[in-house]
Amino acid sequence: MGLTEKEKISFMQRCLDLALMGNGSVAPNPMVGCVIVHAGKIIGEGYHKEFGGPHAEVNAIESVSDKTLLPQSTVFVSLEPCAHHGKTPPCSDLLVHHKVKEVIIATLDTYSEVAGKGIDHLKKNGINVETGILEKEARELNKRFFTFHEKKRPYVILKWAQTKNGFIDQDRSNGEKGIFWITSPETKVLVHKWRAEEQAILVGKKTILNDDPELTVRAISGKNPVRVIIDPNCEVSLEHKVFSKDAESIVLNRMKEGKIGNVKYLKTEDLSILSILGRLWDQNIQSVFVEGGRATLQQFIDSGLYDEIRVLVGNSELSKGLEAPIVKGIPQHSFSFGKDQVFIYKA
Repeated sequence: MGLTEKEKISFMQRCLDLALMGNGSVAPNPMVGCVIVHAGKIIGEGYHKEFGGPHAEVNAIESVSDKTLLPQSTVFVSLEPCAHHGKTPPCSDLLVHHKVKEVIIATLDTYSEVAGKGIDHLKKNGINVETGILEKEARELNKRFFTFHEKKRPYVILKWAQTKNGFIDQDRSNGEKGIFWITSPETKVLVHKWRAEEQAILVGKKTILNDDPELTVRAISGKNPVRVIIDPNCEVSLEHKVFSKDAESIVLNRMKEGKIGNVKYLKTEDLSILSILGRLWDQNIQSVFVEGGRATLQQFIDSGLYDEIRVLVGNSELSKGLEAPIVKGIPQHSFSFGKDQVFIYKA
């Protein structure tokens, strides 16, 4: 007797839950989870833990204590098994080698090196294949990966904090320097969590010159993103905190190309949003967290080249200052975080 639809959904949900455990560690690879089921019970499971390490299917098969059960087992996997040699051998070969009975896949891998080849390889070797179980959820899980390969650009998240009456920064007409905090200190934990989930963080030169931020992950334990600065004329000196050794920094500019320590200068005549995202795509950066300033954020909004907007609204007001970017539409989701409100917009 085969598995019911309800059972299939339950086992695939477990795959997605496992896959999420690789968040922040596997990019630019996708997050993948795998569950092996025999006679209605899970006998093995695994997920892709880190970039360059074994894939989910490898870890799942290794976790099975009695491998003689594999030919009578169903393998659930959240993404089509790879069919090419990358940093690891093809997972479709591994499944064929162990003669598994059936493979149930949430969604196809649209990366050109895979794109249906894994499924074809399994079918040609007599393995029954089913696709589409929790497909929407699986694509959402790896939205960064799919955007990168399908749209040839990173997944873009815009973020800013604003006062209750719509200001993003204080009035700096008298040359005021330093970060002007709008949200409560506790909210820094949420922002740093968001930073750790993306491969890069991007700001314009004014943010560096005014605030001198580190743009690292400090409030939680997590990986620092690559710091990207738009600085057309290379006006930001290497003494700024953004060039610390905590992470790599990329300076998109019109002046020079080269590398000084952990700082990479990319000469880019066209600094339009489309061109900037193209350069980041060339650098194999799959997602970018845009933190400012206002002009940079508004350029992204006006270009339409973004996927999410996250607006933090603090519990304070200003009589004058720099107005927040203009967003059309209504937020798809909102929630409270301490004393602050968070609004999420989708493109």
